[in-house]
Amino acid sequence: MLYKEWMNEWLELYVKASAKERTYQKYRRQADKYILPTLGEREVEDLTAVELQKFSVSLSETGLSASSVNFILAILRASLKKCVSLGFIDRQFSDCIVRPKVRMNKILCFSKEEQKKIENYILGRRNPLHFGILLSLYTGLRIGELLALTWEDVDLKNGTILVTKSCHDSWAENRYVKIIDTTKTQCSERVIPLPRRIVIYLKLHRKKTDSRFVVTGKSEYGAEIRSYQRTFENLLLKLHIEHRGFHALRHTFATRALEVGMDVKTLSEILGHRDPSVTLRRYAHSLIEHKSEMMERVGKLLG
Repeated sequence: MLYKEWMNEWLELYVKASAKERTYQKYRRQADKYILPTLGEREVEDLTAVELQKFSVSLSETGLSASSVNFILAILRASLKKCVSLGFIDRQFSDCIVRPKVRMNKILCFSKEEQKKIENYILGRRNPLHFGILLSLYTGLRIGELLALTWEDVDLKNGTILVTKSCHDSWAENRYVKIIDTTKTQCSERVIPLPRRIVIYLKLHRKKTDSRFVVTGKSEYGAEIRSYQRTFENLLLKLHIEHRGFHALRHTFATRALEVGMDVKTLSEILGHRDPSVTLRRYAHSLIEHKSEMMERVGKLLG
C-alpha cells in the first residue's frame, strides 16, 4: 500500500473521527504540504529508518523551526503506529528518528510599569471593547477562551468564571467567521476565582452591554480574534509600548502571580495546564528580577 493512500485513510477514518475539525485540518495541511510530496509514493512497508531520518533533516533544511519539524514528525509517527496496530505492516521506524531539539522561546510579558499604564488607560476611558484586555491581565485567559466567554459563564455573586469553551477564526464565504469550540484540552476546562476588584469592574461592564458575550464586538457573536488582536495592537501603539502578542497578557498574569507568592500548583490550575511542571518550566526563568530581590534579602544576613 502506498503511504499516501494510508495517510489519507488514517486522516479520514481516525483523526477526523476523534479530533477537533481544526486539528484535522491542521494535520491535513501539514501532510499535503510536507509529508506526502516526499514520502507519498513510497510503499508503507518500505519506509526505512534511514529514509525517515533523511526526511527529518530535509524538513530542518527548509528553514522550519524545530517545533514545526517535530509537529510534522509527530503526524508521521502517529500514522505509522496506527498502521502497525492494525496489522497492515509488521513494524515502523519513526521511533528511530533523531529529532531537532526545541529551545523554549523567551517568555515575553509586560513590566509592572507597562501593565499599570495599560490598566490606567482602560479604566480611565471605560471603553467596553478594552475590558477583555484587563480581564486577561488578571485571569490569564487565552484569547480564544476570553472571546468565547458569555455572561452565563460568569458568576458575579460568587466571583468566578467558568471556562468550558474557546473560539477561533475560520475562513468561510470569503471572510473570517468566529467558530465556538471546546477548550484547547480537557485540562483547560476550569473555574477561575476572580479578584474582588475585577468583580466590581465586571458588574459595571455588565451594565454597559446587552451582548451575551463578555467581550462585545460588531456582530451578535462578540469580538473576533483577528479584530481583537488589532484592537490590542492599536492600544499598545497609543501608549507607546513595544509590540507584544496578546498572549503576553497571559504571561504577565502568570509572572505577577508568582511574584506575589502564588504557589505553582494553584497557578497551574488557573492557567489550565495539565501539570504544574509545565507551569514551572515555562515561567521560572521569567522571574529574574524577583529572584535578584530575594537573593538580596539573603545577602543582608551577611554581617
